[in-house]
Amino acid sequence: MALHGIGMDGDLALAVAGTKSVVQVYVSSNSGPFNAQATLTGHEGWIRSLSISNETSSPQSDLLLASASQDKYIRLWRITANKQNASATEDDILGVFESSLSNKRHKLTGRKHTYLLTFEALLLGHEDWIYNISWHLNDRRLQLLSSSADSSVAIWESDPSSGIWACTTRLGEISPQKGSTTATGSTGGFWIGLWSPTGENIVSLGRTGSWRLWNYDRAQDRWEQGIGISGHTKAVTDIAWSKDGDYLLSTGSDQTTRLYAEWKRQAGISWHEMARPQIHGYEINCLHSIDRAQFISGADEKLLRVFDEPQATAHLLEELSGIEVGPDQELPETASIPVLGLSNKAVDPTEKDQESVNSHINTGLITSVSLIGTAHDARPKNPPLEDQLARHTLWPEREKLYGHGYEISAVAARHDGTIIATSCKASSLEHAVIRLYTTKDWREIKPALTAHSLTCTALAFSIDDRYLLSVGRDRQWAVFESEGAGKTTYLLKHLNPKGHSRMILDACWAPPEVGRVFATAGRDKAVKLWKLADEAVECTLTITASIAITALDTAPRMIDGDLVVATGAETGEIVVHTIDPYSWFAKSTSVPTPL
Repeated sequence: MALHGIGMDGDLALAVAGTKSVVQVYVSSNSGPFNAQATLTGHEGWIRSLSISNETSSPQSDLLLASASQDKYIRLWRITANKQNASATEDDILGVFESSLSNKRHKLTGRKHTYLLTFEALLLGHEDWIYNISWHLNDRRLQLLSSSADSSVAIWESDPSSGIWACTTRLGEISPQKGSTTATGSTGGFWIGLWSPTGENIVSLGRTGSWRLWNYDRAQDRWEQGIGISGHTKAVTDIAWSKDGDYLLSTGSDQTTRLYAEWKRQAGISWHEMARPQIHGYEINCLHSIDRAQFISGADEKLLRVFDEPQATAHLLEELSGIEVGPDQELPETASIPVLGLSNKAVDPTEKDQESVNSHINTGLITSVSLIGTAHDARPKNPPLEDQLARHTLWPEREKLYGHGYEISAVAARHDGTIIATSCKASSLEHAVIRLYTTKDWREIKPALTAHSLTCTALAFSIDDRYLLSVGRDRQWAVFESEGAGKTTYLLKHLNPKGHSRMILDACWAPPEVGRVFATAGRDKAVKLWKLADEAVECTLTITASIAITALDTAPRMIDGDLVVATGAETGEIVVHTIDPYSWFAKSTSVPTPL
């Protein structure tokens, strides 16, 4: 809907539209009720957006009503004051023209005056649904901004001499897959388009979760894309720091994995999305860093995928974040993924030289070509933009790990990166097992570890990798112990079938200064700390919350001699607990939730 003042007497015009192809116009006089006075026809699909504006800065100027529809068209309607001295003969003549041009005049009645509403123009140019339109009026001109599922944002203006409305600027992407979301990252269009108060900036929100920004350069009379804000479009299911803590990985139900790192420059330091290593066809449930340039993720497809950092991302992080690549690291050049595929394939540099980026796109192949070219002497000036993130920052897939029969629920890697532990959703002992894989040859270490009867929700290796902790929906936790240094097998050491009164959702190990201590949290609104001994495990502290705890972690080291534990609730509330490791007294502090 769109609401705007009409005339000088305090009348209000309200335009309303929805799943029908008509626009209803209501008028309110003297702060009274709104009365339906006009029905505008012409669209052939649902009407997605309405916007009203004065044509000029004069308070007595005409109003222009714009309506955007799924029929790919924008219709403009003019609301003007009715001439009181119009003769009947003139009205009759206009009536003849109305009939021939099918431009019906609608009369709107206000408190003291009447107004005429007529069709003004039909704007053609978008190739898919139009989601949003917005007027902007300044001293020089009136402009209309439209955002569409065809992955474009358009600016429309009226020609001063002819009065014909035309598209003067088109921003966004040129994509062969209009209005669709694919595994290759096609945007699927823009949902929202907004002006800044000055009209020199435009932001638009797309289906990939990114706010794109364009700034108008007066000197060059052109729009330049700036650094926007990006993020997941659905629930984030897991996060993991890189092994050295230089960057953060996140994954979620929007079927993407994203990498965030610092952008260090003279103006300051800020965090940005630097790469989108995985764009998948399934919801991704968990991930974990294996080493500095490698991570593993598990999704609803019942297998796990291992990814290697490409040279393009490594060079970008080195230039913008100061993250150096190890001298002994051999990184793949780039990655590609077929339009209908799920595997990011490593591409040989010689193959990349033979085919240009355009040929990849034309044949339906998207590559993670270096954002700054193949020459490593070039220096990127800013983090990648959304179209680069969605198409050119994939990480090549090294390996697939099979064995589970249902959707992957948890994954963890040893701190030395030699063994990976995984689990899947389960409702029986047969599938509620923990499978171990060695990263040397990516083979499963048999037999699988058994302890749970339902889904294992979290896995964690101790700091020295001697112990593996698991918790599950069956309300119990289990601790497995390595057979010895250099051994790849683990055996069940401790098991507590009644660790919590309801399902346990997360667990972690405390820093080694506290001793062998781990924490668990669950649906029973409790956080418990357990101290591991050779023959028994003692619960040293229970922290009660008001709502269910779904996530927790501890600081990697003691802070001012205290153990710091952070918990996250299902409502989004985060609480930090400071614990004295000698008296086991806890002090809790809530963290303000960002808006």
